[in-house]
Amino acid sequence: MPFGFGKSRRRPLPGLSGDWAGWLDPGVEIEGKMKVASGVFRVNTHFKGEITSDGAIVVHDQGEVEGDIRSRIISVTGKVKGNVHASERLEIKEHGVVLGSIYAPCLLVDPGGFFDGQCHMPTPEPAAQTANGVDANKTRP
Repeated sequence: MPFGFGKSRRRPLPGLSGDWAGWLDPGVEIEGKMKVASGVFRVNTHFKGEITSDGAIVVHDQGEVEGDIRSRIISVTGKVKGNVHASERLEIKEHGVVLGSIYAPCLLVDPGGFFDGQCHMPTPEPAAQTANGVDANKTRP
């Protein structure tokens, strides 16, 4: 089946937990905007447009996305040409390609993965401390 939605017998890829929300397999080409409420959605075909998700997006081996992706977790073993916004983490697996700007607090690039563009990572909020290393927000006894 080239596309599907809802529960599936397919298991999420290692490191990605949750139920499958759907998938697009070779033989289907999509152009436009797609919003996935939750779960894992796999793109394994050509998609041109914008993808947003509160769960995880997997751009699989034969997947090619031309456009922006916004999701909590993004895993790429295919190809993405556009900006990638991951609120939790972005994984570029072996043979995965990202061409564009990355916005993520955590970026994992496996050997054989490729990235060309700019990477923007938010700086973590430091805990308020005094000069002697004691937390300034704690009250003293």
